[in-house]
Amino acid sequence: MRRVIVIAVAGASLAGCSSFSLDAFKSTPPTVQVQLDSVPPGADAQTSLGPACKTPCSVAVVAPESGFSVTYTLGKSQPVIVPVQVIHNPGDFSTPASTMIDPNPVVAELQPAGPPPKGAGKAVPAPKKPKPPKASAAAPVASPFPDPAPAPAKPASPSR
Repeated sequence: MRRVIVIAVAGASLAGCSSFSLDAFKSTPPTVQVQLDSVPPGADAQTSLGPACKTPCSVAVVAPESGFSVTYTLGKSQPVIVPVQVIHNPGDFSTPASTMIDPNPVVAELQPAGPPPKGAGKAVPAPKKPKPPKASAAAPVASPFPDPAPAPAKPASPSR
């Protein structure tokens, strides 16, 4: 009986303690290994979560609730961004919880940057002014449209 009372008193004293927290029972987010590769190899791979390396390589990341991305860069190649999904399986009584990364390995094919446009770095000459049309000796051609400028009004003649 004494043990029951001691345990009950200890439990009651912990319940009133402000430093007691249920955070100790929460699981830490899982860390997963992600393989990073590129064609050609040797690209810098940077995850949106922070870790980075030079391909081919592997990084450990704390799996977020949603996805993340990996950005690949290499010298004279166009950068590539690859989205990555994080799949959490909560598990049940017969199977443990698991976290998967899709795709894994994360692979990017880097394309060479195109050649610079022609004339890049060269001075571009100023455009030339168009020459005025040459005056023609022929009579003006009659237009089927009325003249947009009205003829000046003639002064009214005095009435007698």
